[in-house]
Amino acid sequence: MEQNRPLLEIKNLKKYFTIESGGFFNRKSGNLTAVDDVTFHINKGETFGLVGESGCGKSTLGRSIVRLYQPTGGNIIYDGEDITNISQHEMMKYRKRLQMIFQDPYASLNSRLTVSEIVGEGIETHNLYTGQEKLDKIYELLTTVGLKKEHASRYPHEFSGGQRQRIGIARALAVEPELVVCDEPISALDVSIQAQVVNMLEDLQDNMGLTYLFIAHDLSMVKHISDRIGVMYLGKMMEITESNELYRKPLHPYTQALLSSIPIPDPKKNKENKRIILQGDVKSPIDPPEGCRFASRCRYVMDICREVTPELREVEPSHFVACHLVK
Repeated sequence: MEQNRPLLEIKNLKKYFTIESGGFFNRKSGNLTAVDDVTFHINKGETFGLVGESGCGKSTLGRSIVRLYQPTGGNIIYDGEDITNISQHEMMKYRKRLQMIFQDPYASLNSRLTVSEIVGEGIETHNLYTGQEKLDKIYELLTTVGLKKEHASRYPHEFSGGQRQRIGIARALAVEPELVVCDEPISALDVSIQAQVVNMLEDLQDNMGLTYLFIAHDLSMVKHISDRIGVMYLGKMMEITESNELYRKPLHPYTQALLSSIPIPDPKKNKENKRIILQGDVKSPIDPPEGCRFASRCRYVMDICREVTPELREVEPSHFVACHLVK
């Protein structure tokens, strides 16, 4: 791999879902625009945080990157190779390098399989280990994620939510990937468990040289784990910059509103904190009109915002914003 070349490049990625009107002919009635013209990159060894409100397209973007969804347009460049439209057979060699941790630890594990079978499935598919070597690898993975050897023979229903997520993480790591898409891996867990899982992910990254796309809506947690952060709204990328810079100097009005909603532990400071309350209606992602997606809720909206879609521009070094207001 060339020096300074990103491990993952996403170029103008689009993912639309066709909406059927129903009836005898099942005619198409429109497109739901889940991801629309998104561009960013992730460097090897870094964590790229992806934040935004529920329904903004974060998870769809993550699933499109690992090709669980076939993109409607744009390009996915992994380690210099365009994998956007390669066949499922060709994609197999990239499945080993690209893995995903799912949001719901209850729905993402097959209840009919033992932990050993769940974690070992990828090992078997990619012919990495067999026999006792495979079993030893499974035991090693379980220990790595904070579980025990004897857990291998149990079923998912015998574990708590936090333990199930650890099993999901062990499954993702089983094929020794380079990049892991973490799709809100802590949102379904108790607060006391969330920090444990995030700390474990950071330790695994240091020990295994992993690269993360960390999708979440918990802004304080994203700041803790991410090197750079991208902010999405209704399928569009609104702002991208380094983590500390985003929290120090948010430029997009939507980012400013998001950050103002973060609770501050100090009751006095929290009371003094001026929260930005968004007014107006959220635009429908079904065949959205031209212009800025955030225009209907922006307190600084101008005529051009409703007519012209702003491009994601570098307004300061390594700080990209899609807003007509920011010069």
